Amino acid sequence: MAIKQELLDNLRKRREAASIGGGQERHDKRRDKGMLSARARLDLLFDSGTLQEWGQHVDHSCHDFGLEGKSLPCDGVVTGVGLVEGRSVGAFSQDATVGGGALGARHAKKICDAMDYAAECGMPFVAINDSGGARIQEAVDSLSGYGQVFYRNVMLSGCVPQIAVIAGNCAGGAAYSPALMDFLIMTRENANMFICGPQVIKAATGVDVTMAEIGGAEANGAVSGNVHFIADNDEHALAITRDLLSYLPSNNSQDPPHMPTADIAMDKDELMNALVPEDHKEALDMYAVIDRLVDQGRFLEVHKSFAPNIIVGFARVDGIVVGLIANQPQVKAGTLDIDASDKGARFIRFCNAFNIPLLTLVDVPGFLPGVAQERGGIIRHGAKMLFAYASATVPKITVITRKAYGGSYLAMCSRDLGADIVLAWPTAEIAVMGADGAVNVLYRRELADAEDKAARRKELVEEYRERFASPYMAASRGMITDVIEPSETRSIVSLALRNTLNKRLTRPPKKHGLIPL
Repeated sequence: MAIKQELLDNLRKRREAASIGGGQERHDKRRDKGMLSARARLDLLFDSGTLQEWGQHVDHSCHDFGLEGKSLPCDGVVTGVGLVEGRSVGAFSQDATVGGGALGARHAKKICDAMDYAAECGMPFVAINDSGGARIQEAVDSLSGYGQVFYRNVMLSGCVPQIAVIAGNCAGGAAYSPALMDFLIMTRENANMFICGPQVIKAATGVDVTMAEIGGAEANGAVSGNVHFIADNDEHALAITRDLLSYLPSNNSQDPPHMPTADIAMDKDELMNALVPEDHKEALDMYAVIDRLVDQGRFLEVHKSFAPNIIVGFARVDGIVVGLIANQPQVKAGTLDIDASDKGARFIRFCNAFNIPLLTLVDVPGFLPGVAQERGGIIRHGAKMLFAYASATVPKITVITRKAYGGSYLAMCSRDLGADIVLAWPTAEIAVMGADGAVNVLYRRELADAEDKAARRKELVEEYRERFASPYMAASRGMITDVIEPSETRSIVSLALRNTLNKRLTRPPKKHGLIPL
């Protein structure tokens, strides 16, 4: 017996109502601003036609919470599971055309159900945020909904990758769910993220500020460091999401999606030698080194706008996924400051949680000196780098290109902090302090008695570099695995990664270490 046509018509009508959310007019207004619909965003995230939606028929049209007779299709959020390059990914996308995308009890339950499924099935989770915040009519139930989402963010942390896309409003308590996730991607236009808006700040402090100053993408990306990627628009944000997922395992029990090449390219890259400036005082461009080191020069930089004196991101070396951390001497001389330490430590912790090998490129003269740094807690923040590297059990390969002085040498994954292989270029200087400062301490009397102080200082600086800072001195004590030509870096790093991929290291049983927060 065939199913009755009216039943099919009813199903199709309900699906159509869910698909248009708050109505075509509202979608058109948003499209004119360059904003996609909640479903269009998921269509860009997932491989074509693979979204398996959950809760499409959830509707708050009942007589609850003063919403009598008002239909809220899908309760303002689309949830489900789909495929990204053939791998399962859970996601939700808030629909701001339906009640402003505000979160209520059923809205939250849909999100929590999807997160629970992602945790149980070991798949990454993507949250596309576009919401006016808590649904006021639901009072404490909406607050409870946020609490349940936050709790699941923490439960998923370190188990499956979590990515938040800020594609519209994300204000007040709503901002804490993205903050609890691993990576935040924010569109340059039409999106904002803040706790207190300009009016509240004005009322509380008397200070006039604009939304862009506190909640825009540039403020969250470059100033506060809340956001890891700034996208031009919705399409770009979802493209970044897919690219990011291509480097990550589905969960913490799997290895990253390595694609090792059949052969390791052992040829020397003479252009790498040419990147090293002859003058010790001329800054090396670490981006140029990275470009020649990784496959096809393809590097997905994370946190690019924040603390640019350190570079972090994902790449492949002969197909092996790596988390890359590098000092950038062209910004603040490559020193480690408060923000750089936080940025580096967080990235290291993520890579370790998801079995991603760490490749560290070192050219660091020290921690940034200054009253603001000391009073801001550079000791505590710098200790995060030490803790993150020392606690990491993934393969750790370090390449010292030039300067590596004092505590910053240790903080950039020295052998003593558990690096498996430490390579050094002949230009490397590994010492307690730089040559100029050291000469003032060690040879103060000689300099005072010299007739030609400038010439004598130059001689003593070279003597110090040879006696106390040479990479061969460190290698003679087993601190350096090998001294190599820059031109050999890619091939030797590739070989080192292959040799350490099966590394297994266990630590004393405990709940967790206490990183200096």
